[in-house]
Amino acid sequence: MEPGQELRQQFILGMSYAASTVNVVTTDGAAGRAGVTVSAMSSVSADTPRPTLLVCVHHASPAAEKIQLNGVFCVNMLRDDQSYISDTFAGRFKEQLADKFDCAEWVAMPSGAPRVVDPLVGFDCRLGSAERVGTHFVFMGEVQDVFVSERGSPLIYAHRAYGSHTRFERVAGISARKPGRAGRLSVGCLHTFGPYVLPELVSQLSSAGEITDFNLVEGDQRRVQESLQAGEVEIAFLYDFNLPGELERQVLVELEPYVLLADGHPLAARARLKPQDLADHPMVLLNAPPSSDYFTSIMRSEGIEPNIAYRSTSFEMVRGLVGHGLGYAILATRPASSLTYDGRALTTRPLDTKHPPGHVAVVWRKGASLSTAATSLLDLCRNLFD
Repeated sequence: MEPGQELRQQFILGMSYAASTVNVVTTDGAAGRAGVTVSAMSSVSADTPRPTLLVCVHHASPAAEKIQLNGVFCVNMLRDDQSYISDTFAGRFKEQLADKFDCAEWVAMPSGAPRVVDPLVGFDCRLGSAERVGTHFVFMGEVQDVFVSERGSPLIYAHRAYGSHTRFERVAGISARKPGRAGRLSVGCLHTFGPYVLPELVSQLSSAGEITDFNLVEGDQRRVQESLQAGEVEIAFLYDFNLPGELERQVLVELEPYVLLADGHPLAARARLKPQDLADHPMVLLNAPPSSDYFTSIMRSEGIEPNIAYRSTSFEMVRGLVGHGLGYAILATRPASSLTYDGRALTTRPLDTKHPPGHVAVVWRKGASLSTAATSLLDLCRNLFD
């Protein structure tokens, strides 16, 4: 590979990690209507005669020429539940829609450029300047009007995937984030796993006088991993699955998947179950990555496409739906209670599968100087699970 080509590939890879809002840029006028999905949108200045922003549009997009001919465009900043609009204007549904604009309802901004009825934000712009840089036009827009929604969160694109923002707790000062702060412990934990281990660990640390200030961040794999990488927590409990190299880990426990059933379910008469036994029954899916991918992959590895009837990100909601006979669930963590929150009886059966089990690990940033409390927690984990 030529040096220049290698640099280009590294640049593309590096920029894939840059988070940005997802925007559909539209135009209408004498040259006709057009629109395209872009992530390269930025404020330039609020203190010019008119506030200015810029967008970058590929020169081969029909929207590039029409924006220049019409002299106007609208930047539709999408909400996190509007990824289908982004996909449409990125050309992913060509066979399903003859006209991209059929994917949403539109109103005209004062310039005449189309705006989604309910985006997060809409910026109505007159074209100030256009400059071709490599494969893209950089359009400078003079903002004439702004629509701001009363609700919603931005649709984010980073690492070649959609996402939405999460607010991190703001601290009073930098000292609050220093791991050496006496008695302070910040822990991240999977919301499905934490209740089984953390109360006991925290109780022991508290009794020993190790912690006086405890902060817990609970969530799915992505949320907890991000909190660890951002320094919001200094140690975390995560699935040992696709963890980045900058994180140290100690595998704690192997989690064997099992089948959760309502007491009295026809399948409960069997001592053990195979994925084939579940094929004709509805599934209640714990829809919290990577659990959702892992549980469905168990079925698909045996050639069974799961019949997913209900999804929930809540572990207890899944148990509740199963308790009401709405389907089975495949889970890995086992509560001590065999009752749902509303008192329905549950039963479990082993799942016979060749699929590898999942693992939970205690994780921390490589090279990090752990606090005394975090080090004690790590030692307790090793003793407990050994």
